[in-house]
Amino acid sequence: MTGTAEKLAELRKLLEIAEEPTGEKGIQKRLAKGIPSARERANMLLDPGSFLEMGALMRTPGQPNAFYGDGVVTGRGTIDGRPVVVISHDPTVYGGSVGESFGRRVAAAMDFAYKNACPLVVINDSGGARIQDGVTSLAWYANMCRLQEDLSGFVPMVAVMFGKCAAGSVYGPVNMDVLVATDKSYMFVTGPEVIKGITGEEISAEELGGAAVQARNGLLHHVADSEANALQWVREYLSYMPTSCLEQPPVVNPGLEPEITDSDRELNRIIPDSDRQGYDMHEVLLRLFDDGAFLEIGEGAAPNLITGFARVDGRPVGVIANQPMQLGGALDAACSDKGAYFIRLCDAFNVPLIYVVDTPGVLPGVEEERNGVIKRGGRMFRALIEATVPIITIVTRKAYGGGYAVMGCKQLGADINLAWPTARIAVIGADGMVTVTGKKTLAATPPEQRAAVRQQMVDFYNALIDNPWVAAERGYIDAVIEPAATRLEIRKALRLLRDKGTVRKHNPRKHNLYPM
Repeated sequence: MTGTAEKLAELRKLLEIAEEPTGEKGIQKRLAKGIPSARERANMLLDPGSFLEMGALMRTPGQPNAFYGDGVVTGRGTIDGRPVVVISHDPTVYGGSVGESFGRRVAAAMDFAYKNACPLVVINDSGGARIQDGVTSLAWYANMCRLQEDLSGFVPMVAVMFGKCAAGSVYGPVNMDVLVATDKSYMFVTGPEVIKGITGEEISAEELGGAAVQARNGLLHHVADSEANALQWVREYLSYMPTSCLEQPPVVNPGLEPEITDSDRELNRIIPDSDRQGYDMHEVLLRLFDDGAFLEIGEGAAPNLITGFARVDGRPVGVIANQPMQLGGALDAACSDKGAYFIRLCDAFNVPLIYVVDTPGVLPGVEEERNGVIKRGGRMFRALIEATVPIITIVTRKAYGGGYAVMGCKQLGADINLAWPTARIAVIGADGMVTVTGKKTLAATPPEQRAAVRQQMVDFYNALIDNPWVAAERGYIDAVIEPAATRLEIRKALRLLRDKGTVRKHNPRKHNLYPM
């Protein structure tokens, strides 16, 4: 009869084997690549000592020599004391590929996240489907994707890309909220060798799906220079998120700087006198939010639109701002995708939206029309209309045409709209107006007088139409404020809107249709 001591010894032995399923071979493989183990990655993400593994002794049934874990590590822990579920692929076991026990283990972890309403982080370093398992591997891929749909918009989900992510393994990460990668990672459906064999095209892995490429494509929301920095970014991102849509985002250090500061006063001098001169919108954002902190998301794609997270009076907000240093802040097809998704992300998790506006409108051009700027811009309109979180808009300079509308206008759903005295709100700028409506007048003017007449038309238009006063008179702007007061005005506005409801008018439809 086996006693307790023997059973404890057997448990310790099995757990030791499960810790390194492939033994010294796996350790050497990691050392050669210079990467941590799957468990070390989980511990790097979580608060020290908080990781509790689930399913460490799972393996393929009916195979005595099957490796424990089946290529994945799952468990739960905390980040800043709040619960998180972690799934970490183990590339030393079956290449981190998906088999039946892998799928069951991941499904159990996702189910735990759903039932306990807590965020899910998946650390990807997988060889994709396990060829030896055939349709079983494919079936578990499908099961995992189906579970993701239950979690989407219910709890925050983050995919972290380490190493190579190819074939079917790309569809799990792309269906999560945010994708983070190291600069040495790759992501593609079919790799360079397969492409060369089928189409004859030659391309490197980096050119095909390297992190820099996928960031420009808008697939990756952040690229870090190391695994540690990638995981630290995830921790910071989750600090702005609630544990689920059932809660409000966490409050951190409220009540900072309750009076106008020297940093605030610098906003009074930040807008150039010339409308043609650019300025860095980051310099504005730096002065609007708590501690000047701003976590940019999607910085690698469409830099003419800035999206990211900040805090106002300790409470998280999502920020959407035009960048005059890129395309003059014009809106194009790519930034429309970026903006629409960010709006829906914030709205799903009760994060208020702050628009900071300086845009001449939609970028003109044949290529933009071919890129679907109408359809893609329509998604950004729809996302704003559907949002139920508090929305505050600040117009710093230009708000022209469709840019006025889609960048948080009151008529599409913004709650409080503020403008600086430097704001220009109109269908079109003065130069464009002269080009469109002043051609006949200028043609009839003697050549030596045209410059003066043109300037008179511009000055007249700016004085009577292209300014914040007309919008304020008609109630389209709630107030024209001194730039230095903006930070405190945003704070007051969010306090006023703190209890804003999410009730929609009754509509019997099943769902609306997005311009896809």
